[in-house]
Amino acid sequence: MSERIIDVAAGLILRPDGQLLLGQRPEGKPWSGWWELPGGKLEPGETVLEALSRELQEEIGIEVTQAVPWVTYVHSYPQTTVRLAFCRVTAWNGEPRGLENQRLEWVDPRNAASVGELLPATLPPLRWLQLPETYGISSIGGLAGVPEFLQRLERALARGLKLVQLREPDWPDGVGATSLRDVMQSVVKLCHAAGARLLINSVHPAAWWRMADGVHLRWSDAEALRTRPELPEGALVAVSTHDNNQVVHARDMGADFAVLGAVLETPSHPGQPGLGWDGFVAANRDAGLPVYALGGQSIDTLSEAQRHGAHGIAGIRGLI
Repeated sequence: MSERIIDVAAGLILRPDGQLLLGQRPEGKPWSGWWELPGGKLEPGETVLEALSRELQEEIGIEVTQAVPWVTYVHSYPQTTVRLAFCRVTAWNGEPRGLENQRLEWVDPRNAASVGELLPATLPPLRWLQLPETYGISSIGGLAGVPEFLQRLERALARGLKLVQLREPDWPDGVGATSLRDVMQSVVKLCHAAGARLLINSVHPAAWWRMADGVHLRWSDAEALRTRPELPEGALVAVSTHDNNQVVHARDMGADFAVLGAVLETPSHPGQPGLGWDGFVAANRDAGLPVYALGGQSIDTLSEAQRHGAHGIAGIRGLI
């Protein structure tokens, strides 16, 4: 591995229909013929967004008008190591065109390999794009709350919620505990009927993780693991985190995403101010995987969260 790390800003240029722009590396450059995300190296004194705007102007002739930081990811090639600051670009002036004799193609991120060989560092962000921007968390409490919760969940799914966590650490013991399995199965059916995925918090039996779409690990459970749990192909692994070391651990163990918080004060913890957005940015540094902001979040805070590098938001009251 090269000791020198090259800082690069890379743009995921996304049209409203979800299509993503890829460029083919021209002849004469390393990895010529391979496809990549547009962008380039940071110059001294530049911020990531400044470098991205300059590179996209020089490389494909567009003026960026709306972009947010996303995931910073370190990748080692045989001859060099790059720190890629991926940014989502959602508005620009001009029509992209190859100013360096490179081919450009709009692709469906789920089928991006149809254009040809993709640079290895391009693969992770294509996978991360499959994660929705909102992540709803249950808070049923007990059997009496089930009918109302299922109604609220149905409404949230109808509004477009695509990722849900079943998290009921205070479910009553005894007969009530076995009833939660039945509730879980009802929630799985509702989610799948709406094209949504359900993760099971690790406070619940591991057998349930496989009946749903994966597991959300409490930090105390994730801390004891060096690698992700063995689950069926396509299942997701998420981790609750509270600082940068925990986020890095989630990345190193192979989690698909992390949830970081609490960012803002929440009704359940009045008087506790949380990390704040500056604290979130610091804890999310060089995360290497998508991170959702948790704590005081709702649709109203989504754009603020993404301006500070969050993939999206996670919440209980604000989303379900």
